[in-house]
Amino acid sequence: MPNLPGLRSPYAKVGRLVYFGRMLDKIRLHAAGKLPADYVANLGDTQPGVFDTRCCLFLGVKFAELQTRTLAGGTDETILTWTEEHGIKRNDQECEVWNGFMMKRGWRDAARVRLLQRITESGLQDKSIETFFDYIDFDEGRDPVAAQVWLQ
Repeated sequence: MPNLPGLRSPYAKVGRLVYFGRMLDKIRLHAAGKLPADYVANLGDTQPGVFDTRCCLFLGVKFAELQTRTLAGGTDETILTWTEEHGIKRNDQECEVWNGFMMKRGWRDAARVRLLQRITESGLQDKSIETFFDYIDFDEGRDPVAAQVWLQ
């Protein structure tokens, strides 16, 4: 899948959290009719294990409510503050654990087999992909390894 304008890397942080901004991007792109069908299939919190579901569970908010709040406007930081007021306010340690889990998903865990399948299906066997975040970035035309995005 080529780089989709308006869809940031899952490594990009909003506040203390990775992935959250990407989910907001997907919400906005979907509302504008610009989110490809492959992405729509994983949008929302109805499928166990997908990143949107995991993020909503971590924040303690329903995807439909987050979607409504996101489309009402405001900065990503304002929306993140809203999730803390309407869901679970997480401390720094919980956010660090969340980020570590998300950034390493697919590396030496139960998701590894699926990650390897996705890499093969996408023809990305020649890339240095260790995690799903790496896979997403390479699949969308970014090189997270060269940029060392996990350090930012």
